[in-house]
Amino acid sequence: MIVAGYIEDLGRPSDQDGCGYSKPSVKQHLAAIRKLFDYLVTGGILPANPASSVRGPKYSIKRGKTPVLTAEEARQLLDAIETDTLIGLRDRALIGVMVYSFARVTAAVLMRIEDYLQAGKRWKFRFIEKGGKYNEVFAHHNAEAYLDAYLDAAGIREEKKGPLFRTIDRKQELSLRPMHRTDGLRMVKRRALAAGLPVSTCNHTFRATGITTYLKNGGRVEVAQQIAGHESARTTGLYDRRDDEVSLDEVERIVI
Repeated sequence: MIVAGYIEDLGRPSDQDGCGYSKPSVKQHLAAIRKLFDYLVTGGILPANPASSVRGPKYSIKRGKTPVLTAEEARQLLDAIETDTLIGLRDRALIGVMVYSFARVTAAVLMRIEDYLQAGKRWKFRFIEKGGKYNEVFAHHNAEAYLDAYLDAAGIREEKKGPLFRTIDRKQELSLRPMHRTDGLRMVKRRALAAGLPVSTCNHTFRATGITTYLKNGGRVEVAQQIAGHESARTTGLYDRRDDEVSLDEVERIVI
């Protein structure tokens, strides 16, 4: 009865005041409920899964909503960051890692110093992605240069188990505490404002910007999927915003 009531409540559309649940939330909640009862059935606690016949609302998207920067805007942002302070070197390194490796901010701020590792003559980034999965990506030479400059200035290169991206204390020195994704968001908003970029710029912007720029330069979707650590190429496609420029060019044909 409780489960049935909860499922019924999930099915109620959200109202104008923001109450209720959005369609993606409903689908996510139902998936969690089904997995719970699957586990109980497997353990012999229940004879059948009461949620197996419940269908969530239809919801699919073919285009992501993440704000994307052009390659020129991304370069403008990176060049606007001061490099004569430790905080500036840290911020440039973090943004560089995200944009050149398509990394989620959570995966980037979870990195330890040992996750910047040498592979032959090149260097790699190692990320812990969703579900605890490891993903290794070769470091772009720009990201490598940014990170080396930060590590040399910080003097923490040998602290292998220590957090890579750390907060700054009141003395403008590195603390022992790793940055959180919200720290990253505040930093990105501050840097975007200073560089004259859209206020909508966020942590995920760099993942989408990197993927779009890679594909515009002849990269393949399946390779972008591997670098980004996506399970499906369809997910990677949500970050492909190459059609934005085409659409804008077509709209400008309306000469009145």
